Amino acid sequence: MQADATVGAAAGVGRGVPVRGLTVLYDAQCSLCTFLRDWLVKQPQLVPLEMVPAGSDEAQRRHPGLDHAATLDEITVVGDAGQVYRGGAAWIVTLWALREHRGLAHRLSTPAGARLAKGAVLAAAKWRGAQWGGARQGGAQRGGPQGGGAQWGGRTYRRGDGWSYDPSWGWAYNPPGCESGSCPTR
Repeated sequence: MQADATVGAAAGVGRGVPVRGLTVLYDAQCSLCTFLRDWLVKQPQLVPLEMVPAGSDEAQRRHPGLDHAATLDEITVVGDAGQVYRGGAAWIVTLWALREHRGLAHRLSTPAGARLAKGAVLAAAKWRGAQWGGARQGGAQRGGPQGGGAQWGGRTYRRGDGWSYDPSWGWAYNPPGCESGSCPTR
């Protein structure tokens, strides 16, 4: 796991500094992000995780040196000694903090595992982008049906739309069949 070199160096963070706590900056307007936040807080933790909405007054007060607009676009985790992890490294360090997922974090910290973690981050970003509809600009534009902007998160998964949930595996999508022979095209 590599901390962001520019922020870490500026904060005087070097290798060998123990991590005793992590702050996960998550997008509170994103349904996937809040789902993961809720999942994380229920997990047994070896290293305490604190969840703080990205871009919030609290996040800006705690971490004034961060680019807070960027924290809305990419998962960011901050260690108690100023270490900053982004993207795949942020996912890995968060899993590393969890008792039942530390082994997975070690596997993901290998070169092959890092590619897998990066793929997971890109898939999540693509999903978030699809929910936003491509209208988001620099994290400043948010809205919903009542706000006049594109919808961002907060939607429900419906069985009729092809979604199902299994507690062992999570959410799965199987598009509805085309028994009538007339499937809608995009």
